[in-house]
Amino acid sequence: MAFEEDDTVTLHDEHSEYDGETGTVTQVMETMFGDATYTVEFEDGREQGVPEDSLEATEGEDLEDEPTDEDEESDA
Repeated sequence: MAFEEDDTVTLHDEHSEYDGETGTVTQVMETMFGDATYTVEFEDGREQGVPEDSLEATEGEDLEDEPTDEDEESDA
């Protein structure tokens, strides 16, 4: 899955201080081999040169499945 600027992602890199944190893709760069690397902005900083396989999308279906306050109130 390729990411675009402004996508919300979670970083999975045990060597990064941002491992497990959610951030926003701010730049997409293509390497000379045709692969994409990403710059991801977090609340406390940014990580550059992040490969696609270290990122997980956090928008879309995953967020739709989470209950909202309105859903919880209707169950009461």
